Amino acid sequence: MAHDWSATTTIDRPIDQVFAFLADGTNDTKFSPRVQEIKKLTDGPPGVGTVYSSSVKDAGLKTSREFKLTEFEQPTRIRWTELTKNAITVPDGGYDLEPAGEGSTRMTISNGFEGHGLGKALLPLALRGAKKDADAFAGRIKAAVEAS
Repeated sequence: MAHDWSATTTIDRPIDQVFAFLADGTNDTKFSPRVQEIKKLTDGPPGVGTVYSSSVKDAGLKTSREFKLTEFEQPTRIRWTELTKNAITVPDGGYDLEPAGEGSTRMTISNGFEGHGLGKALLPLALRGAKKDADAFAGRIKAAVEAS
């Protein structure tokens, strides 16, 4: 069973620009301090089937992760699933975008967490931390998109 969190913000950029920024997973380092590096493993522009590999640091531990885009509906919806099976994984996550007035976009990010092995015991702590940071995380996305 997955445990979810989400956050919503309004970004002062048109929806097409926000979608393009978020569709390029290599931009994650611009707003997620836990992502140490990320690269696209598949050829071509981002779309369904695109895979990204990243190194992340959580609670002082560095892990490798791979994500695959599972839905790609320009300019309103991006979904992903984590391919790796670390202690805590994201079986489903995504962005939902909608126009929010002249030149602005309402963005919602959501992630579902799932624990494996020891991760089952750590899941409540990880989820609590993610929920606590959710609004700030959405704010970091907003700032990164607006600065691009």
